Amino acid sequence: MTEADAANELMRLAKQIAYHNKRYHAEDTPEISDAEYDALVRRNNELEAAFPHLVRADSPNKLVGAAVDGSGLKKITHAKRMMSLDNAFEAQDVHDFVARVRRFLNLGPDADVALTAEDKIDGLSLSLRYEKGHLIQAATRGDGSVGEDVTANVAYIPDIPQQLHGDVPDIFEIRGEVYMAKSDFAAINEAQKAKDGKLFANPRNAAAGSLRQKDAKVTASRPLRFFAHGWGEVSGLPAETQSGVMAAIAAWGVPVSPLLVRVPHSDDALAHYASIERQRADLPYDIDGVVYKVDRLEWQERLGFVAKSPRWAIAHKFPAEQAETTLELIDIQVGRTGKLTPVGRLTPVTVGGVVVSNVTLHNRDEIARLGVRPGDRIVVQRAGDVIPQIVENLTRDAERAPYTFPSQCPECGSEAVAEEGEVDVRCTGGLICPAQRVQRLIHFVSRGALDIEGLGEKTIQEFFDLGWLESPADIFRLKARRADILSRDGWQDKSVDNLLAAIEAKRAPDGAKLLFGLGIRHIGAVTARDLFKAFGTVQEVGNVGLRLAQGDEAAVADITAIDGVGGAVAEALGDFFHEPHNRSVWNDLLSEIAPPAYVSNVRESAWTGKTIVFTGKLETMSRDEAKAQAEALGAKSAGSVSAKTDLVVAGPGAGSKLKQATALGIQVIDEAEWARIVAEA
Repeated sequence: MTEADAANELMRLAKQIAYHNKRYHAEDTPEISDAEYDALVRRNNELEAAFPHLVRADSPNKLVGAAVDGSGLKKITHAKRMMSLDNAFEAQDVHDFVARVRRFLNLGPDADVALTAEDKIDGLSLSLRYEKGHLIQAATRGDGSVGEDVTANVAYIPDIPQQLHGDVPDIFEIRGEVYMAKSDFAAINEAQKAKDGKLFANPRNAAAGSLRQKDAKVTASRPLRFFAHGWGEVSGLPAETQSGVMAAIAAWGVPVSPLLVRVPHSDDALAHYASIERQRADLPYDIDGVVYKVDRLEWQERLGFVAKSPRWAIAHKFPAEQAETTLELIDIQVGRTGKLTPVGRLTPVTVGGVVVSNVTLHNRDEIARLGVRPGDRIVVQRAGDVIPQIVENLTRDAERAPYTFPSQCPECGSEAVAEEGEVDVRCTGGLICPAQRVQRLIHFVSRGALDIEGLGEKTIQEFFDLGWLESPADIFRLKARRADILSRDGWQDKSVDNLLAAIEAKRAPDGAKLLFGLGIRHIGAVTARDLFKAFGTVQEVGNVGLRLAQGDEAAVADITAIDGVGGAVAEALGDFFHEPHNRSVWNDLLSEIAPPAYVSNVRESAWTGKTIVFTGKLETMSRDEAKAQAEALGAKSAGSVSAKTDLVVAGPGAGSKLKQATALGIQVIDEAEWARIVAEA
């Protein structure tokens, strides 16, 4: 795979995973199975490992769940973030996990690392906050930081006690999964079928939909259950191990999995995995793997977290499943960036309880590789590199003409071409292409971008069809069309005024949201924020973009010097400003709005914003742990010494970096002094 191919696929995966996160976590209407989702993430991880310099700022590995909206439930900010778990798929992945723990903690290669192992319930994550043993709040995970208030609803779940029994700390958040038993799920769907009601796709959807109800009486009518698997904010812990705390939680009256065990070695964990897999079909609830956690809480504390998951836990997922069906049609969809994406329409087939009717075929090269044509019999797999995935064409040798990928955009008729080094075919129509123009406008006003209330997809499409909206700047000219809007069906004085007020409120938008809203390739929400922070104003980002478009190598260096931002971003930003119509859109937009300069809201401390370099041998901790400590203090850990370095921590054997630091007059301390800084921070 070329670097360009990898960058393109990572971009695709980030968008796909974000979309499916929203469908699964926020809307309870997943389009793919858990195994299929895991396969997307696995492919993303494989590419990031092979091309670490291409890791995107909006990488799925930096996100948890999905933002909550649209349910009507009150939002709750978690006192301690609810994380997700990294995945293992092979036995070697589990051994590698334990090896990473040993390295991070600076343990010997044969040191015992005891784990807990328990079945991974396929349910909805829930946090229960108890104060002095009394349940005062229950919240869904949401995006990990903000969830939905379901306190009234959980009162009707028998497994969740309103009062804990025994010696319970003053504050203790119990976290776990709400689920529905297989038998209860079957009974509910039978009842729904009898009254011609909507059928649930699987027990997880049924549980999530039943819990996230504005009317608690609906939840009361559904047989929900709960298993605890951990904790959030606590004022104290009843034990020094994971297994000990879970035993205490069970003693307080909250169910934990009966399959939870403590194992001394990874081989024992794998044996327990095999045992659970054999029992899987006979268990009364759905599971999709086994979760391992480092048992010693002291080690968990030292291991800490990466962007969205703990270093001390991993989920070992079960293998995928396959099914045979017919490829009925190949549709070509045009995205807001002009990419032509082939989508296979399948005769619906059930794979492990999930109905699959569509499959993404990626691009014309993938179609050619598979040799698929409408009418072919195919094998669909619930895991693979991009899911849903066709893994085999059973009628490849049948005498039929090969599928011809279109050379023109199906939306506007413009030429569709693949740029050099890319596999994706894109429409060259740009803003004249209806698919791109409408989708770009929809993206521009979406929640992650300018978030203009009342200007949804239907309204954007209506105003576009009327010729009122052709570019983002036209949105801010709608106030001149008040009378025209009022004459349209469904619009009243109040709704028109509310819309125009919402638009006016965004005349000084957040600069990062504006940059993200433009839909420039490779510039997601996180990268947009990084660019805005680095350059201070959107105007300066535009100036850098113009320099990039002119081939200014210094501008490339300015971009790639930003932590987490690579060459792909510099190329995309330069490509955007190289197009005259994009520059016109940019200038037109900035004539209507005035984004304020970036203002940091980071809490200032002695080490916030500082750059620290570790060199030589560290004797009490691993290099990874030292870097994690620096980042926890708000500092940046760099690999080389420069004039921008603020501190060097030197251990025995420090060589050229120590000499360079001395020559530059940079402060140098030893490992003991660094430990004191961390302890006092």
